[in-house]
Amino acid sequence: MSCPRLSFLLLLLLLLLLQAAPWVWGGTNDAVDCCLSVTPHPVPRHIVRSYRRLGPHDGCNLSATVFTTVKGQQLCAPVNVPWVRGLIRRLERLCSQWNKVHCN
Repeated sequence: MSCPRLSFLLLLLLLLLLQAAPWVWGGTNDAVDCCLSVTPHPVPRHIVRSYRRLGPHDGCNLSATVFTTVKGQQLCAPVNVPWVRGLIRRLERLCSQWNKVHCN
């Protein structure tokens, strides 16, 4: 094999490896914004628009309920405490009344 042809093939191989490198090193960023801590204080119900739950199934170390406020802030709360369960029930009741237009 001639030297220019070998150089071309090596260059082509290097370009292919560089193209695949992001996939090999982790690919897309599928990370979820996990809570690092939760507030022990009740979140005022009039500022909450929606909620979602995060846990180990999402790649998070800490299980939490994340409330989104009317201003778009994310507030992390514990999963199974009475005030969180009550706020979730209220949000679900409102969502069913609003035909799910303003939910999540």
